[in-house]
Amino acid sequence: MSSQADKDTPPPLPEPLPVAVADSHTHLDMQSGTVEEALAKAAAVGVTAVVQVGCDVPRSEWAADIAARHESVHAAVALHPNEAPRIVHGDPEGAPGAAADGGPRAPGGRAALDQALARIDELAALPQVRGVGETGLDYFRTGEEGRRAQEDSFRAHIEIAKRHGKALVIHDRDAHADVLRVLREEGAPERTVFHCYSGDADMARECAEAGYFMSFAGNVTFKNAQNLRDALAAAPAELVLVETDAPFLTPAPFRGRPNAPYLIPVTLRAMAEVKGLDVADLAGTVAANTARAFAY
Repeated sequence: MSSQADKDTPPPLPEPLPVAVADSHTHLDMQSGTVEEALAKAAAVGVTAVVQVGCDVPRSEWAADIAARHESVHAAVALHPNEAPRIVHGDPEGAPGAAADGGPRAPGGRAALDQALARIDELAALPQVRGVGETGLDYFRTGEEGRRAQEDSFRAHIEIAKRHGKALVIHDRDAHADVLRVLREEGAPERTVFHCYSGDADMARECAEAGYFMSFAGNVTFKNAQNLRDALAAAPAELVLVETDAPFLTPAPFRGRPNAPYLIPVTLRAMAEVKGLDVADLAGTVAANTARAFAY
């Protein structure tokens, strides 16, 4: 089998968890196979619920529709931080031009962003939508030109989450200080989740003091991610969630191969080792945390 074939082959099913948990952040619309297949494989290893996350208006509409049709799926809806500059300026770097798929992009501007946010607001009112996100700030792909649009969008999502009583799901990449600043300035919703937590141990302690949930993904297993393991060690167990962010961030030893909710046990077992906890104990705590965070 070739190296490329290895990378394209889904990892095997891991040993089932002794206590069922939820994947707090996944993108079923970006994964191969059907939703039903993904949910069945996940349930077979003790992952009995997922939070399906939208990153733009069409994907958010899809998430809400899938959640309405599957009891084990909960939706989160939003414009991804990089989507706001795309809408306003035409691409994430703030320059007008092609859409992400290479085709022409419709005229943007603040009015277009407001229109997209209005649709997210409508979706957030639906009962199967449990979160508003992923929203936040991403300075990795967006330059200075797009940061104003990102922050405006982030503030709007915070208001939407608070008004509808939904969890706020945060995407924070290379923007820790500004994300925390905006949350302080706007007042964070009662339930706030840092998806794919990427800060250090000091930030974990700051998040814990504010009562923010911290969701850890497969990258906590990477050899070069000691900072994430230190953060996990510092995070109170009652504020810890687990996620795949599938199809991204497949945990070791399967890094580089397709990720999916059924691989949650690999990450959770690694997390239990970091925390010095029994797998069943951590799974039970994480399951309760996720239900509390997303109010299901």
